Amino acid sequence: MSVKFEKETVKTTGIPVPGGKLDDGKHHIARDIGNALTKGGGPNGYLAAYLKQLNDNPMRTKMLTSGTLAGLQEFLASWIAHDRSKHGHYFTSRVPKMAIYGAFISAPLGHVMISLLQKLFRGRTSLKAKILQILISNLVVAPIQNTVYLISMAIIAGARTFHQVRATVKAGFMPVMKVSWITSPICLAFAQQFLPESVWVPFFNLVGFVIGTYINSHTKKKRLAALRRKHYGDSGRDSSGLGRDASGRDTGRREPGRPGDDYDRRGY
Repeated sequence: MSVKFEKETVKTTGIPVPGGKLDDGKHHIARDIGNALTKGGGPNGYLAAYLKQLNDNPMRTKMLTSGTLAGLQEFLASWIAHDRSKHGHYFTSRVPKMAIYGAFISAPLGHVMISLLQKLFRGRTSLKAKILQILISNLVVAPIQNTVYLISMAIIAGARTFHQVRATVKAGFMPVMKVSWITSPICLAFAQQFLPESVWVPFFNLVGFVIGTYINSHTKKKRLAALRRKHYGDSGRDSSGLGRDASGRDTGRREPGRPGDDYDRRGY
């Protein structure tokens, strides 16, 4: 007895998707990439893993988060402001210093202060309690955190005497507090309404990262502009470092040594 098998060929022109339509290979790849990038909200995703670490090892996770964001903030601000070291790099010595500040000063302080604030108002969900929590945060917590921040920034920038540190804190305290008084109530009200208490500190760190990057880059731009005015004066150079003649036309010659490239920053 002999048996003959027929070869069957199946041709597929697409991938079935909900709705009865076929999806081609490009859309299939795009969907896989999208699933990989957005699986953070799933039970086994990145966000779930982070929240688990935050619950199991809160201090360590907050230190790593704050340190990473602080170092990244300094690097991005330097890049945005085109503020290079004397070797021409954006990765200055301030980047690891800021990371150390974020991990070993900002994160532990924020953990303690926010924990005390949450403990003080635990179980109190009335509107009056929420408003009181915002007031205490802005009038007690924020001044302490901002003072420690300014002291740390002064030391990182090169201040070595008490009078130098005191002058930095005195000059920067009210501007920093004004920013806190504008952003803190909004962020805290959002956290009260939508976030579990365990993620408050990372959320505030993320908000501080965005605001701090903007302020830091803006400050660097102002400092570099002041250095250019001091270094060049009215000697006929524009902000790009190109020489100009008496009529204001570009001479095409790049003048040597832009401030910011060869400026001796003690803390950098």
